[in-house]
Amino acid sequence: MAGRFFDQWQVGDRIEHEIRRTVTETDNLLFSVMTHNPQPLHLDVEAAKASEFGRILVNGTFTFSLMVGLSVGDTTLGTLVANLGYDKLVMSRPVFIGDTMRASSEVTELRSSKSRPDAGIVTFSHQLTNQRDEIVCQCLRSALLKKSTA
Repeated sequence: MAGRFFDQWQVGDRIEHEIRRTVTETDNLLFSVMTHNPQPLHLDVEAAKASEFGRILVNGTFTFSLMVGLSVGDTTLGTLVANLGYDKLVMSRPVFIGDTMRASSEVTELRSSKSRPDAGIVTFSHQLTNQRDEIVCQCLRSALLKKSTA
C-alpha cells in the first residue's frame, strides 16, 4: 500500500504495518558511529555488561528512526511535502540486539493547511512494539501531505 493523500485519511484510521525488523549489532554500531554517538552502553560490550542492562543497549535515536521508517510506506510514501515535527517522544523500554520490532500508526488529528490550499496536516500517533508485545517507543508526528484534489 502506498502512502495516502491528506483527503484520504480520517481521524481514527489505524494501520498495523506489515514490515517487521530484527535489530542487528551492525545496525546499532553503524548508526552510533554515523551520528558520532560515543555512548559506551551502545559500543562497549564490557561497559554494557557492567550496566544495569547487562548487555549492549540499542541507540535510542536508531529505535525512533526505525519506528518512523517502518511507517512511511503505508502513511506518507509519495504524498509527503514535509515532516513538520515530532512531539511527545517516549522510550518506555530498552531495545536490545536481536529484538524484532513492528510499528503501528493511528491518525489523531487532521487540518487543512492555511498557507497551502493543496495540502493538509496529518498527525500520526506511532508506536513501536517488540516481540514480547511491549511498547518500546512512541511519538506524535505531524506531516504536511498533498491533497489528491487541489
